[in-house]
Amino acid sequence: MVTAEVMDLVNKGHMLPLMEEFYTIQGEGYHKGTAAYFIRIGGCDVGCHWCDVKESWNAETHPPTSIGSIVDNAAIYSDTIVITGGEPLTWDMGPLTAALKAKNLQTHIETSGAYPFTGTWDWICLSPKKNKLPVEEIYNFADELKIIVYNKHDLIFAEEQAAKVNENCILYLQPEWSVREKMVPIIVDYVMQNPKWKVSLQTHKYLNIP
Repeated sequence: MVTAEVMDLVNKGHMLPLMEEFYTIQGEGYHKGTAAYFIRIGGCDVGCHWCDVKESWNAETHPPTSIGSIVDNAAIYSDTIVITGGEPLTWDMGPLTAALKAKNLQTHIETSGAYPFTGTWDWICLSPKKNKLPVEEIYNFADELKIIVYNKHDLIFAEEQAAKVNENCILYLQPEWSVREKMVPIIVDYVMQNPKWKVSLQTHKYLNIP
């Protein structure tokens, strides 16, 4: 059972429900192919039915871990650190990113943007979801917009979201893995007709790495 004192530290961002951490190759988006250390934080109520890490949703199943320990482990492996989830912005990311930056590490986040924007980031991958839309402020900060395409209607959603991001944001359409054979031809055709978009693939799954 987590004590009130520990929960207070979690709520302040000094401890976080750590699901897993691992060194691998970034498989998606602008930085694909780059070695990076991933920190997966538990807790998410966005609830995408196709989510491939549903075990991350319940924060209570992941032990509150000191950010000092998390940062020390990360610094061993890489200078590029990707914070993902779950939904990392469920928690205050300020203390974690401050500690990472103190070690001159590059901070990247993968987020739905559904919670208040916290932390200091070198790269923000915004991946909005229909059932819990981003808070308005994060659109201004997004470096890349990544829309997961499960069906054709997601292309309409993609355009709605693209209209909200800043003009320098890179736009990606990524097929949801379970329907990739069906959606890839549709995405390819769409990008060829609308070249402001780029195709993103989950290359780590093709490489059979985390």
